[in-house]
Amino acid sequence: MKFDEFNFCDELLDGLDAMGFEKATPIQEQAIPMIIDKQDLIACAQTGTGKTAAFLLPVLNKITTSGTKGTINTLVIAPTRELAMQIDQQVEGFAYFLGISSLAVYGGGDGMSWEQQKKALKQGADIIIATPGRLISHIGLGYVNFDHLEHLILDEADRMLDMGFFEDIMSIVEKLPKERQTLLFSATMPPKIRKLAKQILQEPKQINIAISKPAAGVLQAAYLVFEENKLKLLTHLIEGKKNYQSIIVFVSTKKLVSQIARSLKREGFAARGISSDLEQKEREEVLLSFKNRQTQVLVATDIMARGIDIKEINLVINYDVPGDAEDYVHRVGRTARADTTGVALTFINRKDQRRFSDIETLIEQEVQKIATPPEIGDSPEYNPKKSHGRGGYRGGGHKRKGGGKNRYKGNKGGNKRPPRKG
Repeated sequence: MKFDEFNFCDELLDGLDAMGFEKATPIQEQAIPMIIDKQDLIACAQTGTGKTAAFLLPVLNKITTSGTKGTINTLVIAPTRELAMQIDQQVEGFAYFLGISSLAVYGGGDGMSWEQQKKALKQGADIIIATPGRLISHIGLGYVNFDHLEHLILDEADRMLDMGFFEDIMSIVEKLPKERQTLLFSATMPPKIRKLAKQILQEPKQINIAISKPAAGVLQAAYLVFEENKLKLLTHLIEGKKNYQSIIVFVSTKKLVSQIARSLKREGFAARGISSDLEQKEREEVLLSFKNRQTQVLVATDIMARGIDIKEINLVINYDVPGDAEDYVHRVGRTARADTTGVALTFINRKDQRRFSDIETLIEQEVQKIATPPEIGDSPEYNPKKSHGRGGYRGGGHKRKGGGKNRYKGNKGGNKRPPRKG
């Protein structure tokens, strides 16, 4: 379906043409007509399916054609500064010919950024994209006027609840007009999201697009590796990958972000870490460097990387198995976006095997298991039912041939060497 079939105004179509948008994605095809019809909406779609354009385009068209510019018309709430900034950038692109104003409201800046936000909020930017905590700080000072607000949009709603923003969201909602259109976009739909939706939406329509499934273009594999060999394996896998310009390494803690980034730098890689320990300006600089391909390897936690919207990420490496099976989909979703292809590799130590088995159950797909290369070390035996037990490849790799106890579906000839292009 082409965008001109939605009867958007000419100026918006000009903006889409300038940005190279031609055909709508499935989430856009389903969501845009419902939003145009003023329906409340719960939309569940994985990362990289075009959710942002799905809610921005009909809202931008409505603001333009209804002549309601000059007051706060739309509030978009996002979990992180990075996501708020990227949504704001997309508004600027789509609205280039529309004369619509937008403002990203987030913390971490200096006093000047606070004053700029305050001024724009008092004057009434058409679209406000905000993180919950910073917006509440502005609302508390009494100069934010939502009297003319028509749209409330919650993006990455599941992540906001994971970060503990439920009470903040409800506090903001209490300040908004009861008569409004509310749109909730989420990558997953756990019970807590349905509870939130029941409290703030009115008879919502629902859309589910490819829930909890990695994109078709992702080549997935998992390495069986002892914890102490993970860093060596990581270095081995990205060594010589000059054709891989963008690699993201997901880790479980901020401490690991720093440790791994430093180690990779010592090995000569153009690597940088991003975490909440950095100042806002530093984080923006790191993301810009990664986006411009000056940094090849970005080491990050889930929360920091969730809002990254960068095309053509070639390789995603899960240094740690995600604690939540749904997070695997988000991590893998960083690559193979918008019908491209990519590679996603996961490191599985002994204690994380059951957790990875849960991921395979969720995505309804068995991921190929690969042994640690012999020059790096032995591999643990893959037995998720006894993932906390002892055992594994010990004593010179005597189980590397023929499957034996380590045989798994899709690899009946035993453990294969790692693919040189993975």
